[in-house]
Amino acid sequence: MDLFEYQGKQLFARYGIPVSAGEAVQSVDDAVAAADRVGYPVVVKAQVQVGGRGKAGGIKLAANADETRTHAANILGMDIKGHLVNVLWVERASDIAEEYYAPFTLDRAAKKHLGMLSAQGGVDIEGVAAENPEAIARIHVDPVDGLPEQACRAWVAAANLNPDATEGAVEILTNLYRAYVDGDCDLVEINPLILTPEGKVHALDAKVTLDENAEFRHPEWSEYDATVTLDERERFAREKGLNYIGLDGTVGIIGNGAGLVMSTLDVVNQVGGSAANFLDVGGGASADLLAGAVEVVNSDPNVKAILVNIFGGITKCDEVANGIVEALGRVEVRSPIVIRLDGTNADDGRAIIKAHESDSLISQPTMLDAARKVVELASL
Repeated sequence: MDLFEYQGKQLFARYGIPVSAGEAVQSVDDAVAAADRVGYPVVVKAQVQVGGRGKAGGIKLAANADETRTHAANILGMDIKGHLVNVLWVERASDIAEEYYAPFTLDRAAKKHLGMLSAQGGVDIEGVAAENPEAIARIHVDPVDGLPEQACRAWVAAANLNPDATEGAVEILTNLYRAYVDGDCDLVEINPLILTPEGKVHALDAKVTLDENAEFRHPEWSEYDATVTLDERERFAREKGLNYIGLDGTVGIIGNGAGLVMSTLDVVNQVGGSAANFLDVGGGASADLLAGAVEVVNSDPNVKAILVNIFGGITKCDEVANGIVEALGRVEVRSPIVIRLDGTNADDGRAIIKAHESDSLISQPTMLDAARKVVELASL
């Protein structure tokens, strides 16, 4: 779950990270009123869950009420990379001496948390990472040990920050790690983390992704539901309790277990196809859940063929087969379905599919065969 900047800053503030005073608003008049309360000059910032706001004209400095009104009117309703601006964050402008970059995320390969820190923060951090990776100091943090102050100081020193920023950076990074872990985040990022002319270190932006698997521990997250940006496919999937991520390809993917689904995406790509989605029905998929999954994938007009890849463990392949048949009976499926079944009750499941096989429902014995067939059908 991605948060808007203002929500990320509210989270940071709860963990003692200094952020600019500001208010979230949804109208031009409210933007002017907020700016009057915050104090000029202010920055009017589009709230969208995508990068590149500044370059798109979604971040503007205002010295007075008239400029605030003009910028708010221009930014509200703006389309930034397909995201419509409905909320503005109006914050007190900050003087900037230097800009830094500081995120925490998970390094799955290392099985540790990963912190990155660079003295070259700002809008072109992607270019820094590509052209000068040595400018980014990295630290792996063992979840058991956490981030001790001594290790944090060594990390800050390795990033070659201005010595005037050392104390503030150590304090903020320590609190940022605490926000990342205790807040159950997949990602926390400050870009830019700034040093002011007065020597204060300050979070000027906030990017936060929450781990939805931890939602049961955070009843307060319910306040974010109304602001989560989902496309229609993802909203439909959420209504049916499905783990779905929309992509841009033409092959609909349904599988049981995140690892199997990711492998299926890879195999489809290897044989020349492109996935339209990631959809994991879980380890105990019922016939009704499978039928719902087919409905969701079928609702995507870009899907030209659907691959159902099931390895039966807890999931019984005959139940999966019944779910597919049920879906065909209650939904007008626009695209052919290729299904591969293996594992528990696989023979029974294949028999059910065989009895209903047609140009719209095709069984294949292996994942590779199924991928080749579905890509062939998607390109017709």
